[in-house]
Amino acid sequence: MRKVLFICITIGLLGAFSRSSPGDGSRRFVDVNGIDPSVRPGNNFFRYVNGRWYDTATIAADQTGVGSYSFMNIPQKQLLQHILDSVSKTQNAAGTIEQQVGDFYASGMNTAAINGRGYGPIQPILARIDAIGDIPGVVKFASIELKAGNGSIIGFRISPDNKNSGINIAHVDQAGIGLPDRDYYFKTDSSTVSIQQAYQKYLATLFQLTGVDEAVATRQAGTAIGIEKQLAASHKTRIELRDVNGNYHKTAVADMSKRQPLIGWDGVLAGLDARTDSVDMEQPAYYDKLNVLLTSIPIDDWKIYLKATTLRKYSAMLSKPFTDADFVFTKALSGQAVEKTREQMMTDQVDGLLGQALGQLYVKRYFNEDAKKRVLALVNNLQKAFENRIDHLDWMSDSTKVKAKEKLYAITKKIGYPDKWRDYSKVQIDRNKYFENILSIYQDRYRYELAKLNKPVDRTEWGATPSTVTAYYNPSVNEIVFPAGILQFPYFDFSADDAINYGGIGMVIGHEMTHAFDDQGAQFDKDGNVKSWWTKDDYEKFKAKTQKVVELYNSFTVLDGVHVKGALTLGENTADNGGIAIAYDAFKMTPQGHDSVRIDGFTPDQRFYLSIARIWRVKTRDAFMRMYVNTNPHSPAMWRVNGPLMSAAPFYTAFNVQPSDSNYRPDSARIKIW
Repeated sequence: MRKVLFICITIGLLGAFSRSSPGDGSRRFVDVNGIDPSVRPGNNFFRYVNGRWYDTATIAADQTGVGSYSFMNIPQKQLLQHILDSVSKTQNAAGTIEQQVGDFYASGMNTAAINGRGYGPIQPILARIDAIGDIPGVVKFASIELKAGNGSIIGFRISPDNKNSGINIAHVDQAGIGLPDRDYYFKTDSSTVSIQQAYQKYLATLFQLTGVDEAVATRQAGTAIGIEKQLAASHKTRIELRDVNGNYHKTAVADMSKRQPLIGWDGVLAGLDARTDSVDMEQPAYYDKLNVLLTSIPIDDWKIYLKATTLRKYSAMLSKPFTDADFVFTKALSGQAVEKTREQMMTDQVDGLLGQALGQLYVKRYFNEDAKKRVLALVNNLQKAFENRIDHLDWMSDSTKVKAKEKLYAITKKIGYPDKWRDYSKVQIDRNKYFENILSIYQDRYRYELAKLNKPVDRTEWGATPSTVTAYYNPSVNEIVFPAGILQFPYFDFSADDAINYGGIGMVIGHEMTHAFDDQGAQFDKDGNVKSWWTKDDYEKFKAKTQKVVELYNSFTVLDGVHVKGALTLGENTADNGGIAIAYDAFKMTPQGHDSVRIDGFTPDQRFYLSIARIWRVKTRDAFMRMYVNTNPHSPAMWRVNGPLMSAAPFYTAFNVQPSDSNYRPDSARIKIW
């Protein structure tokens, strides 16, 4: 199930804004101290708004960046940590969410007990690998372990059928690798080679920690990586994975078994407890390759590979030598200088594994229910603005416009938190058994997902926790989701003027709406089915316009020799361009949108664009940025600001952008899709 995540900002991190009532000319929703007046807005608006901040901001040693975007979840996690510190020190009634999250947190904080167990918790798993005697045993182990969260050669999940979105079906996709992306196994630039070397050392260290001699451990690491590399060679690239139809192959299980007999799909599905007669095999070439490798690779090498995946999966949950090794590799990947505190790590764990239980406690303590109504009003205003933009498109026929508006108004709007919460009552939590708690959660999660197989899709379900500072569009159910975590300053604030809110949460709303009409979303109809609702001529025009987006973003340089990947980021870039345009039109529907009263020395239109640049205020480590550009479908923060504004005519007027400015583009060269 594809979900486009839009990671955002949270409340009061930098202390750059004051809180005062609307109409108070002394308020500072614009960080005037962060502005660099030496930069012309038309040359680099990101630097103009954020330059002084950027040049003085310090990245904490335990972080990979600072500012907004995903880094704004840092203070959110502090709020969650306060909750966990409280409930973990209280005697809570058995089975309550307070007991579950509190005891799980406490079990992970008991490092003395965890360290005392060494790698004992996974010794039974390693022993089962040693006992494997044939290739069917390899596949059986991989299938059974997947139910406990230990994935290896089989990628399996339950989600809506792209061609029949009302029903959940089984999907299998490419898997089997430990590096972030297939390309990490084949690129030869110095930064990638250093990561390859760090990965080799990481796996060797994990083997050594289980008592394997150093020389043998090094060979075993090489064996595991060699298998991963062969599997990676069959992987589609991240850009190829964006092809919706090219990654849909619903196939009868009987035909799968004929095509890949050595995998033994009947046995795989039995091991997964999955009763179904068909599966969407998203990347058949991967399983064709796996079928061949199961015989060409010796059984003993497969056992080494399975041990490596098991050690890698559970290393962060074992004793300190394992967590230390895990961090050393994380440091090589991201540039993070210092390991997070145990409290931070356990807050991440609870939020990731019991997120809706913790989310209930978060909502009770921190969520302002009035925000839900106010944001819904903004969503409705942007919907009207989007409809108006569709009506005035000069490249789309009337018949396609009708379908587009039907889809627009069929979008489900989810704001704040779920109407019904995820039930964790079957999870067994013991505050003295950290590793077993994790396995219980994984197993419960698998049972929860498996229960959906071949059943109607629950359109009330959420794919994000309420506390997370994020938003997303899900094309399979045609919904936009705004968790409570994002409904805070500076994206949204009751005391802010409309220019600030429409440039903040308004841009987020417009972005997510536009995902319904980006290069992927546009292939889904109003009910979430992959089904053409366009005329052939209109769709060709649309594709030609999106190609211009690819070409523009390919030209943006991030680091020396590193460019934005226009094809990988196409969907997000389309949503950024559309989101800003729609939010601006909606802002012009407000009273402030029609006046010219200056606040903090800026006109309403200027404040709208200043708010956009402010919410993308980010500074990262270079190592993190290299990984980000290779793997993330979003453009780096600077180009999420400068890229769309190159095509925003009202921005040119608001800041007097001239042909001599670096980011000026003539009208004929501007991106105009939605």
